[in-house]
Amino acid sequence: MPAAAAVSPTMLEGVRADLAAHGDRPTPARVAQALRARGALLGDAAVLAVAEALGREFAGAGLLAPLLADASVTDVLVHGPEQVYVDRGEGLEPVAIRFADEAAVRRLATRLAALAGRRLDDATPFVDGRLPTGERLHAVLAPVSREGTAISLRVPARRAFTLDELVAAGTLTDELAGVLRDMIGAKLAFLVCGGTGCGKTTLLTTLLSLMPATERLVVVEDSAELAPRHPHVVHLEARPANAEGVGEITLRMLVRQALRMRPDRLVVGEVRGAEVVDLLAALNTGHEGGCGTVHANGSVDVPARLEALGVAAGLNRSAVHSQLAAAVDAVIALTRGRDGVRRVADVSVLETDTAGLVRAVPALVAEPDGQLQLAAGAARLERLLLRRR
Repeated sequence: MPAAAAVSPTMLEGVRADLAAHGDRPTPARVAQALRARGALLGDAAVLAVAEALGREFAGAGLLAPLLADASVTDVLVHGPEQVYVDRGEGLEPVAIRFADEAAVRRLATRLAALAGRRLDDATPFVDGRLPTGERLHAVLAPVSREGTAISLRVPARRAFTLDELVAAGTLTDELAGVLRDMIGAKLAFLVCGGTGCGKTTLLTTLLSLMPATERLVVVEDSAELAPRHPHVVHLEARPANAEGVGEITLRMLVRQALRMRPDRLVVGEVRGAEVVDLLAALNTGHEGGCGTVHANGSVDVPARLEALGVAAGLNRSAVHSQLAAAVDAVIALTRGRDGVRRVADVSVLETDTAGLVRAVPALVAEPDGQLQLAAGAARLERLLLRRR
């Protein structure tokens, strides 16, 4: 802003410190007073520009606010004062926004952390939380982050997409959409897998929106992201410990609570820890149609991923595989192509081999040209759908 440029960085920092010391908001009158106290006499336009610049720092996401307001943006990433990136669905792209210095990025990170009810300082140099406006925040302070303070903001989907919209976006075909509808109607238990940013939450939200309005959905998440269009959803959100190290509420605790809330469908937003034990147990005790997401490179890697989580939580290998075989029917794998489009790569079923270990067997595979091909697990998937109708 040209008028604000009339104030040197040193002068601006002094005004900022004066306002912070007295707990004042950066109103034009208060900014003008602080400037005069430092020997700066500026016109009304310059004072207003400085007040607006400081106001952006004192409230909300500051310089990042316009990016978060952009309906096409799914992620905003900051790597120090000089590097700001967004993802609009076609991969990361740089934007022209620049911070004055590293201190400005740090101030924004600590303010966002405070808005999320978290602590961020030299003693606790990283934070994970959710802003009141719904964005998921992760921040790491310098020098832990060598390039400067790093801020990652994940923007939640502003609405639940329909299957038809996902078909139009190229995520899946009409034929595959029909299969997913049948899976929901048959109350198959399933997991959606893939890497970060491949659309797992978007697809799961869409599928939850297809569930009958007569059913009660209890959704357990580490950070609330799932927002299906459904009349009866109960959301439970985990909570980290406070600055004193107390008050933590884990996903595992919430899964146990969810089982006492008469769920027709138990949903775990992301299976990433010991909660896998209680989820598998729940899906083995009459809670049909449960679902969730899990980070894995592909469907064939899901059994190994769940095995690792279950063993870390205290189950032995054979117990994990026996429960998994009885608990989960199918896996939907998502990928993100070089063109940035998120696509369903395959639908797989889980089978037990002669050694008693579960493996994912592709049933439907989406070819690069969009055609859907039947694979080895197709017959089992058809039997599951027919048995549950």
